[in-house]
Amino acid sequence: MKKAFSPASIGNACVGFDLLGHSIAGPGDRVGVRKIDEPTVRIRAIRGLDLQLPLEAERNTAGRALIALREALGLEFGFEIEIDKGIPLGSGMGGSAASCVAALVAANALLDAPLSREALYPFALDGEAAASGSRHGDNVGPMLLGGLVLTTAERMVRIEVPAAWHCTLVHPEQVLETRRAREALRGHYALGEFVAQSANLAQVLVGCMKGDEDLVRAGFADVLVEPRRAPLIPGFAQVKQAALDAGAFGASIAGAGPSVFAWFATRAEAEAAAAPMRAAFSRAGFDSQSLVSPVAGPRAEVL
Repeated sequence: MKKAFSPASIGNACVGFDLLGHSIAGPGDRVGVRKIDEPTVRIRAIRGLDLQLPLEAERNTAGRALIALREALGLEFGFEIEIDKGIPLGSGMGGSAASCVAALVAANALLDAPLSREALYPFALDGEAAASGSRHGDNVGPMLLGGLVLTTAERMVRIEVPAAWHCTLVHPEQVLETRRAREALRGHYALGEFVAQSANLAQVLVGCMKGDEDLVRAGFADVLVEPRRAPLIPGFAQVKQAALDAGAFGASIAGAGPSVFAWFATRAEAEAAAAPMRAAFSRAGFDSQSLVSPVAGPRAEVL
């Protein structure tokens, strides 16, 4: 058996809905994969959660990803999967994507000719679709490559950011399912909103590549998705303001929520912001946990 670990991630990265995300150090999923003689994929166990996830491979992100891998490569053998969850589901931290990516990285290590991370990407998109209903790469891309990654339907591009930049993520004791968060996005959008969002995304990307804090601050404002999802997260506005008051470049919803994240110029600033952000959630009636990670977080690896 090969075992792999995939870190958690922050999807959307404020202005990059379904396009931009970054991995975070700390929590993650561990997945073990072994070869079996039968030409199939099966899930033997899922541990670490109070609720039950589907053991049917086609309905599970890890299972569907390995089904896609088998079919694409025409493998005569199959895979058996064991999943140890370390990321809360419905947290906005890429829990479904992490199982998928860890399974792919472990299975890839069993192949006679392992594939590149880029070649694994389409199978990760297939797996992610089992949970969210769509093939988006803003979680699986950062997990495969590490750090901040721009993802499209065809490719992943790692965006270099200064090593000093850190993220604070606060996860409240709430659950917000991805599908419900996506339902909140139904409706019409004005052309001006798309122009503003494109300008903000461009400023964030250029600011990251140049290490320009002012550009990132100017662009760190989601005018499309955040206004529609914020009402689903009690206390969001107050948590965001606490981060901004602590000197954040900006703050927004992590993935589909309900976690909230913020970027800072240094680790010390990020650590100092954690307490007031948690306090804001507490005033809204929710306990929470926080973590601090480099924006340039780790990638999934074989253990």
